[in-house]
Amino acid sequence: MINGFDPSTVDRLPAQEQELVARRRALLGPSYKLFYEHPLHVVRGEGVWLYDPDGNAYLDVYNNVPSVGHCHPRVVEAIAQQSAILNTHTRYLHESILKYSEDLLATYPDEIGNVMYTCTGSEAVDLALRIARYYTGGTGIIVTANAYHGLTTAVAEISPSMGPNVPVGQHVYVVEAPDEYRSEGDDIGAIFAQRVEDAIQKMRRHGIKFAAFIADGIFSTDGILTDPPGFLKSPVDVVHAAGGLYIADEVQPGFGRTGTHWWGFQRHGIVPDLAVMGKPMGNGMPIAGVAAKPEVLERFGTDIRYFNTFGANTVSIAAAQAVLDVIKDEKLMENAVEIGDYMTAGMKRLQQKYETIGAVRGAGLFLGMEFVTDRKSKTPNGKLSLGVVNGLREKRILISASSSYGHVLKIRPPLPFTAANADTFLCGLDEVLADLS
Repeated sequence: MINGFDPSTVDRLPAQEQELVARRRALLGPSYKLFYEHPLHVVRGEGVWLYDPDGNAYLDVYNNVPSVGHCHPRVVEAIAQQSAILNTHTRYLHESILKYSEDLLATYPDEIGNVMYTCTGSEAVDLALRIARYYTGGTGIIVTANAYHGLTTAVAEISPSMGPNVPVGQHVYVVEAPDEYRSEGDDIGAIFAQRVEDAIQKMRRHGIKFAAFIADGIFSTDGILTDPPGFLKSPVDVVHAAGGLYIADEVQPGFGRTGTHWWGFQRHGIVPDLAVMGKPMGNGMPIAGVAAKPEVLERFGTDIRYFNTFGANTVSIAAAQAVLDVIKDEKLMENAVEIGDYMTAGMKRLQQKYETIGAVRGAGLFLGMEFVTDRKSKTPNGKLSLGVVNGLREKRILISASSSYGHVLKIRPPLPFTAANADTFLCGLDEVLADLS
């Protein structure tokens, strides 16, 4: 795991933290991992800040789940009010799910007309796979080489980033993600389209019918590969020509994070057949969903009964409605553009100062800084990236990394991030890079 705590170093921690780590392992088992060489103990969150037991504030430049900020008052109030009135499932008539669905679908292109709800992004991807396979009659899925889409059994099989102990499914074909930084000026849309075409042909040679290609529009776990906008159009054309569906994973780029659009796929001028949503939808409350073209969902919905007891429960819907309203009312998409551009400019200034920064890229408030051993070879430098992540943690600035090498800083703060917050991050980053250099 990138940026994971090494349990063998637990004796280096203060006594109280050693005890917490030991109790955690004894109670939760070894699968639960911690971030950072020095794990962080948090007890409170507010806005873009997290606080430890001593009241020290840590600037959150990483957590996209509280998309409108930790413990946003309007979201907290909506949850509290609704939980005091009613919390139940979707098999009763209720206005709130309909109002929210109308508002949510209004952010999508007109071709997307239905939405189904789950509790988690993993469940949403699992459901999208079921729908795609039922619609196409195929089983073959194409994913990128370091993709992460979730952790149910079916979804773990399409998540190569989970490592060699979680093998991809037999009908899952892996393609390299498009990388403009290493493209030598070639058309990465055409290159990526050919990779998808080759995977489809390999499926056919093995008697596998193609069902779907799934990717998020910024390839967040492949290294935050955002540019140029539009490069996904040609691959999606190939998918449709082969009778498959495109599933847009909007768990990370969605809900206005790119700033210019509500959804990551919109930067590429395409309309997916299915789009999955998750983490930021309820600012941490358990709500997720699948938005769909009605014609894709029709036969599945008619033939197969779907019910999720807690999916779109009235309290989670209240939280989701508050999140959507806050994004609009507080103009957080506009803020994502303004502060994203501000941070990009600052990171590019650092790129001029440090030769080990190979590339800076991003969209809105989802940014990446790529570290290399040298700019000529462009060899990924995961060791430096990890050093930066842990150096920033010691300065009470929280960040993590991406890509199969872990060499790209993954920068995705809550959407209310300010220029002052950005300056804190950029100054801390400069200081850490100076120390490591």
